[in-house]
Amino acid sequence: MALAQESLLQALLDGTRDVFETMMFMTVEPSNEMYEGIDGEALLGSITFEGVIEGCLGICTSLDSARAIACNMMGADNPDTLSSVEIADAMGEVANMVMGAVKGKIVASGDDIHVSIPTVVRGTELQNSLGDDAHEITETVSLDESIARLTLLYRFPA
Repeated sequence: MALAQESLLQALLDGTRDVFETMMFMTVEPSNEMYEGIDGEALLGSITFEGVIEGCLGICTSLDSARAIACNMMGADNPDTLSSVEIADAMGEVANMVMGAVKGKIVASGDDIHVSIPTVVRGTELQNSLGDDAHEITETVSLDESIARLTLLYRFPA
């Protein structure tokens, strides 16, 4: 399987756009800004996968942005009414849905990718890792009025 990095980047962007526009009614556009980290607390939703390609997909955004994502996803009127558990659950589900969309765009018929249960961590200066032999695709995107960092770490199994 010869997936070009450009194809994986496009699958990541298209999958993210599909999920955010249909489930959260948020616009996703590549950002011209360099990602320098998120001030304050952030949430990182990540999910691992294995098969014809293996790795980890991550979506990291500020707590305020995660709250807006959860509010839109759940159809809540006021983002301040959501608990931290609901916000974390929403970010995990976002990682799961984006991975499903990416999987659908990169898996050829007959091939398969098995996906784990998503995890969400909250903190500062968050990033995921897959080790020294992994390839990395990182893209900063605008989510309406905030930013998020999309990361796809991958390698091809021996």
